[in-house]
Amino acid sequence: MSHIPAVEAIPAGIVNLADHEQHARARLDDNAWAYFAGGAGDEITLRDNRAAWDDIRLTTRVLRRLTGGHTRVQLLGRTLAHPVLLAPVAFQRMAHKDGEIATAYAAATHGAGLVLSSQASVPMEQVAQAVLGEASRGPLWFQLYFQHDRDFTRELVQRAEQAGYEALVVTVDAPSSGARDRERRTGFRLPAGISAVNLAGLPPQAPIALEAHQSRMFDGLLATAPSWDDIEWLRGASRLPVILKGIMHAEDARLAMAAGASAVIVSNHGGRTLDTMPATAAVLPRIRAAVGADYPLLVDGGIRRGTDILKAIALGANAVLVGRPYVFGLANAGAMGVSHVLRLLRDELEIAMALTGCKTLNEAGPDLLFG
Repeated sequence: MSHIPAVEAIPAGIVNLADHEQHARARLDDNAWAYFAGGAGDEITLRDNRAAWDDIRLTTRVLRRLTGGHTRVQLLGRTLAHPVLLAPVAFQRMAHKDGEIATAYAAATHGAGLVLSSQASVPMEQVAQAVLGEASRGPLWFQLYFQHDRDFTRELVQRAEQAGYEALVVTVDAPSSGARDRERRTGFRLPAGISAVNLAGLPPQAPIALEAHQSRMFDGLLATAPSWDDIEWLRGASRLPVILKGIMHAEDARLAMAAGASAVIVSNHGGRTLDTMPATAAVLPRIRAAVGADYPLLVDGGIRRGTDILKAIALGANAVLVGRPYVFGLANAGAMGVSHVLRLLRDELEIAMALTGCKTLNEAGPDLLFG
């Protein structure tokens, strides 16, 4: 059995996700803070993600009968209690000793979907074992980075299947890491005892002999980067639905559909890869237009309020993912901190729905937005 996290108290004065972030700064050392809170380059995209949701205005409707209202949504054949999933975040034991186990317990308690990072600091089997028996849990998905060794990637996928994960979320927007200045300034390193445990045993990549005119990036690092052919290979190698995370261009969304992806996630990697990319809130309507009305579409990036969730649904998303906020909650109070973040988002979403006259999220369309 997996370790059951201890019950910890939420620090006094925390009433929203911004409070969680502020309190977490005092609990995380500079090394962990640079990793979890930082973005790429000048962090323009990191800031724009947040600002874009703030710039969207909601329209109220009044005197509507809302008895029987709810936050339930349909996603990939399942009914979710609410449209909030926890995005894949690596090395969560840097934030709290219980790491991904605490996150999984909190997600299951609130019926939130959980996407476990392939760079998790707890074995995928332990995380699955902790929550698969919970009747009210949300979806359990495994995030996949293609590794340079195809056989190892296949084994990783097979482990996820055998452990009980229900979909593969392939991150497609990071063939290279971004230029993360905060991490470079702090000399980021993984603390002793923390590693990407699910990648243990990955054979080292054989060095590539480069000619003088060749690039270490394009002819070296990117020589084993995945392509659309790899998505086709993955669909043949696994029975699990494949979801592509990191779609920010309408043509890529159409290619994802053509490649058989079951859903796409509009994401700029939380501003951690290419700086000056547009905010996900700005791109979301274009992707919805590209894939049509019925294709499953999720979004992440800068979501901090229940109003943001409602705006995302109105712009065309079926569900949203949050990343940094729950890690800050984890740092503050372990499983209880993650649980508190989810509870705040759920409560704020219901308030926003009530005050805009939405009985269900099916009623949240573009006419809910002002302008």
